[in-house]
Amino acid sequence: MKSNNNYLRSPDLLPIPHNKREINTFGFFIMWIGMAVVLAAFAVGGAGVQEMPLVWVLVASFVGCVIIGGFISLIADIGVEHGLSFPVYLRAPFGTVGTHFPAGLRGLAASIWFGINTYFGAAAMNGILNVLFGFDNWFICFVAFVAVQVVNTAIGIKSIERFANLAAPTIILISIWMYSSLSSQAAAIDRNVWTWVENPVSGGLLFTAIMMVIIGNMGYWSTLSADISSLSRFIKAPQHERNWFKRNKSVWVGTLVALPLTQTFVVAIGGVAYIAVGNYDPVVALQESATGIVLAILLLMIVLAQWSTNTACNLVPAATIFSNIGGPKTPFYAGVIVAGIIGMVTQPWNLFDVLMPFLSIIGGLMAGIVGVLFADYYLIRKRRVNVPDLYEQEGQYRYANGINWAGIIAWAVSGGAAVIFSTYSFFIGFVVGAIAYYVLAKFWWFQKYPQAELEEPDDEKYLGITVGRDWVIEDEWEEEEEAIGYVAAGKD
Repeated sequence: MKSNNNYLRSPDLLPIPHNKREINTFGFFIMWIGMAVVLAAFAVGGAGVQEMPLVWVLVASFVGCVIIGGFISLIADIGVEHGLSFPVYLRAPFGTVGTHFPAGLRGLAASIWFGINTYFGAAAMNGILNVLFGFDNWFICFVAFVAVQVVNTAIGIKSIERFANLAAPTIILISIWMYSSLSSQAAAIDRNVWTWVENPVSGGLLFTAIMMVIIGNMGYWSTLSADISSLSRFIKAPQHERNWFKRNKSVWVGTLVALPLTQTFVVAIGGVAYIAVGNYDPVVALQESATGIVLAILLLMIVLAQWSTNTACNLVPAATIFSNIGGPKTPFYAGVIVAGIIGMVTQPWNLFDVLMPFLSIIGGLMAGIVGVLFADYYLIRKRRVNVPDLYEQEGQYRYANGINWAGIIAWAVSGGAAVIFSTYSFFIGFVVGAIAYYVLAKFWWFQKYPQAELEEPDDEKYLGITVGRDWVIEDEWEEEEEAIGYVAAGKD
């Protein structure tokens, strides 16, 4: 009979061994270029040039990306060292049940991004139909595009994935073309893209504007800074390497080089678009730059790019989280449908207009999770983890009915502080989350619920790739089959 904790050992949640990690440094670098080509980043550039020159917008964007890249690199070590995914390690600071709360926020954020990217794709579809047939109803296109992506993902059609590798270079080429065209349009109305500012600010207001751009860029990747281990567990890393920088070389090359360069480039196009045509919506800007069949082809490229990247980066992760939260009886397709509904009801066509405040809020909430993870992994456990118990419902991470209240309280306090001090949301959320969790866990919670790796801090017993270990978690079905076969053979 199947044990009641089998769902904790779902095959897709088991640790990834060293020989199954296939992403090298160059591969991760290219992957980051693909992930960082986000059309919504146009909004950061467009909002920024309303108050300061484009050069300051780009400097602030680059700084923000480097900072968030540092946070991503720190948390990525969980995947590199132990091969653990985000929802699994969350069981340590939040509990086997409590893990669903922060994971749920990640799923919600991914669903919202699915909606925003679908909105861009729908606007592009509407533009194509308008050019070819005179049809003009973007909302019908939006509903249809949501339905197509949901059905495609739910039934597992893989054909769209062939466009994934073309998505990033396609958008980059379109962006280069847009920069050239829009710069000429700006010059025609006597606007220098590097010096023009709509409503210039100075002093304290300039500092606030710069911080908003920094926080805005960090907000884009706040979700990944928390759940990066779900990806980093597939990255190749040297065994028996105790130097953090050498062990995580592939990670930081991607997050500290590819991410800042790529996203800053996309932000630049958004700024130039606003200067030239007064609108940073990428589809609107493109329609101002081309006409006829050329416009239709460019818009088609945007549709395919949004479809492929949206499915892999937003819809699938969100659906996986929701089906996990629902338990073993909740099928994946149900999670896909929930993600699709959330993407629609959050009205991305309105959300895009307030994207900067949204990024600040979501960034602060996710920062609290990052702070808790940092304090738990580095400051308290010192990278040592009792991994087998992460897959046991009655193990040390069950805590109080599956909840680690130190993590929940620290996250709640940090989230509130980040929302109140929104100008510095990510920094406030991280610091408050880390400090609150450290104090609550070390001096209260773990006094009540002892942790093996703290009671016996043995590297050889609780580290992973640093000591050459692959964590092996037996599948319960296999264990039961072996036991049945053992007894049947008369060897009980």
